[in-house]
Amino acid sequence: MASQQAPSVLPETAADDERRLLYQSYIDHCNAHNFEAMEKFYTTPTLNINDEPWPTTKVTAQFKPLVEGFPDWKWEIRHFAIDGDYLSLHFRVSGTHLGNFQGIAPTGRKVATTQFTLYHLVDGKYADVWDMTDMEAVMKQIQ
Repeated sequence: MASQQAPSVLPETAADDERRLLYQSYIDHCNAHNFEAMEKFYTTPTLNINDEPWPTTKVTAQFKPLVEGFPDWKWEIRHFAIDGDYLSLHFRVSGTHLGNFQGIAPTGRKVATTQFTLYHLVDGKYADVWDMTDMEAVMKQIQ
């Protein structure tokens, strides 16, 4: 019979605490849909989104159609791991379809899906972001 060992967990450091607080502040601005404040967390003038350089204004502009279609769109952190300057997050994202979204008129339906995001911090700012959101599930829920 094979023995099972609990996975090793590195103790959190003061730097990890700072990173966690930084991210909590960022996600609070995301959930408030405060795009201008969100830009202050990004390296300027660009950061890499899924390995492609984007100006900070393009990063926040991508959220505008989302919150127009789902004015109560919210990110709920399910899992949060820190590995040095990398932050890994698993979210439940949800909202109510009250505005036009990708050509679909408001349905009033509540939607929810998952999102996984990896952030790379450089000098306390997000320099690289890799993101996967199951938008196909959202579209199925409003069609």
